[in-house]
Amino acid sequence: MRKIASFSVNHDKITEGIYVSRIDGDIITYDMRMRKPNMGDYIDNITMHSLEHMFATYIRNSALGEKTIYFGPMGCQTGFYLLMRDVTNEETLVAVKDVLEKIINHEGEIFGNTREECGNYRNLNFEAAQLEAKRYLDVLNSKVVSFKYE
Repeated sequence: MRKIASFSVNHDKITEGIYVSRIDGDIITYDMRMRKPNMGDYIDNITMHSLEHMFATYIRNSALGEKTIYFGPMGCQTGFYLLMRDVTNEETLVAVKDVLEKIINHEGEIFGNTREECGNYRNLNFEAAQLEAKRYLDVLNSKVVSFKYE
């Protein structure tokens, strides 16, 4: 059986950052890597779930909202996938940083935090989402982003 693209990258060499994982026509899959793989430092479920609610809502309400296909967590708990249509890498990076800033500065409740809106609404913690957003924004601001796996 053919190996999928994300299994073809040596995860021992991936560092925190944002990468182009694959391109399918006009859809780009971004690997938003928030933790170095296989190091034992994983994003806990409540943080992933909370950040997913906040990031997905903000990105879909951004200037690139109509170009957003999907945002969701990696099963390995080291980051998220962001699928965008017909955008440049630079546009995506600006939008990602802007969304992270909005999460950090958000006041009020976490989006989609009721039983009617979420299948596990008790598994949300806004402060955890803010801390993770700050951590990742610091990573993105501390390096030159090439979008290529090293």
